[in-house]
Amino acid sequence: MAYTYHELKGKTIQELRDIAKDVPEHDAVQGFSQMNKDHLLPALCKALGIPVHERAEVVGIDKPAIKAKMRELKRKRDDAIASKDGEMVKSLRRQIHGLNREIRRHILRTA
Repeated sequence: MAYTYHELKGKTIQELRDIAKDVPEHDAVQGFSQMNKDHLLPALCKALGIPVHERAEVVGIDKPAIKAKMRELKRKRDDAIASKDGEMVKSLRRQIHGLNREIRRHILRTA
């Protein structure tokens, strides 16, 4: 059966060991009965050829433009910090935070 990283991550250590038992001889899963979940999960993914990390894709917005705006705001923030303008620093940080949240709202997780 084909698994995804997300499916394997949701399984218990015993379920992962049962899956590893059925994997043909592979160096990554040697000694699977002694491994804990943090070690067995990446080894099992390597043996099965499953990408270890999930990818995040941003849909519905222009991420490069937002990131450029954030870089500009960070430069202004650094200048405000240097000039000790607390109100401006606070305002710029809130704007940066808002843009970052905007990007995160449009993230679509794929495996």
